[in-house]
Amino acid sequence: MKLLSIAIPCYNSEEYMEKCIKSLLPGGEDVEILVVDDGSKDMTPEIADAYEKKYPGIVRAIHQENGGHGAAVNAGIQNATGLFFKVVDSDDWVDLESYRAILAKLKELAGGSETLDMMISNFVYEKVGVKHKRKIRYRLALPQNRLFRWEDTKHFMKGQYILMHSVIYRTQLLRDCGLELPRHTFYVDNIFVYQPLPYVKNIYYLNVDFYRYFIGREDQSVNEKVMIGRIDQQIKVNKLMIDLYDLWKIPNRKLRRYMFNYLEIITVISTVMLIRSGTKENLEKKRELWKYIKQQDIRLFHRLRSGIMGNAMNLPGRGGRKISIAAYKISQKVVGFN
Repeated sequence: MKLLSIAIPCYNSEEYMEKCIKSLLPGGEDVEILVVDDGSKDMTPEIADAYEKKYPGIVRAIHQENGGHGAAVNAGIQNATGLFFKVVDSDDWVDLESYRAILAKLKELAGGSETLDMMISNFVYEKVGVKHKRKIRYRLALPQNRLFRWEDTKHFMKGQYILMHSVIYRTQLLRDCGLELPRHTFYVDNIFVYQPLPYVKNIYYLNVDFYRYFIGREDQSVNEKVMIGRIDQQIKVNKLMIDLYDLWKIPNRKLRRYMFNYLEIITVISTVMLIRSGTKENLEKKRELWKYIKQQDIRLFHRLRSGIMGNAMNLPGRGGRKISIAAYKISQKVVGFN
């Protein structure tokens, strides 16, 4: 069994996927790199096959009909033989020194008496044209140098969330929680992080700037104009997350609060994008989203509305909509819009 499986979802990624793969190769025999070609129309399949041929036993090329980012992640989970599982998008990469530290710690913890369910590390926004790269770190929210549980966590600041970039899950835990991401849908990385959380018992935080999150392509899913154009997919993910759990029944108080906050920021992002589009159709979709929340869980509706951002986003009229854009800065921190 491999220590770590790393899935790289690829769709027409010929221009940048090699940088991603090369950054992961130093993991050697401890890792398997699953290059998932999601029905690409360019040279992505050939590049994947070439790396599998050159690095047998380390790189595996998986080819499938186009099903979107979620389907590619699903294929990674299904094919993974590693004890732990990580997703690295094809336009991102990892830091070498941090990578070695991650693998060493995973190996140490894999041999311990307690099972590690989730490892968290830092990530860096590699935004085009920005000299000072923003780093998302968790040292004030999470204990260091030991295994810990949800009750040991401290306060997460607004804008500070565990994202796909910062998390490594135990592979079997992802299977045990029944994770299967929807096909042909963007923004499913939020479900990837959110759904397994109640199954996580033991956590470890390694304070290294491991994941490098590239921001700057015009066609990127977090480009604001692209995101508004795909707002129906963001709403779909938002509703799926609402339906996943009755959060009031989550027994651990700190986990419950974190999941409420996570759901709040996803709803903020949906609402802000709908407002910023400025169309009557999307303002109606905003009303429909909040109506859906109210119908599904009236207590959740009041909880989300009573938050600072929820209140701002539901003030009536043009003035209310103007005030709500202040919430955009919070959501911008989480998503890292282009």
